[in-house]
Amino acid sequence: MAKCFVSYLDLSGIRHQVEVDAASMYEAAAMAVRAFREHDCEPGPLSQLEIEIRTSVTHTLTVKKLREWLNGSAKTPKEVVMKDRLRELVG
Repeated sequence: MAKCFVSYLDLSGIRHQVEVDAASMYEAAAMAVRAFREHDCEPGPLSQLEIEIRTSVTHTLTVKKLREWLNGSAKTPKEVVMKDRLRELVG
């Protein structure tokens, strides 16, 4: 399940938005249409639903670990460039 924000623009130019928890894009759309209907603002058949999936992922690391990673060897040329750029940011 993911938190989804579903919105659409009505014929008057008003944006309507609802938040639902859904396992798929289609489930989010169906749940949103039901919620809009319950609030007397059901979208028409050609209304374009915009579905935004929100996720919150948190990672934790120490500055020491960051510096160790930055000073470690790079596996690809792309990683070399990225590490060089990030080293400049950290100083």
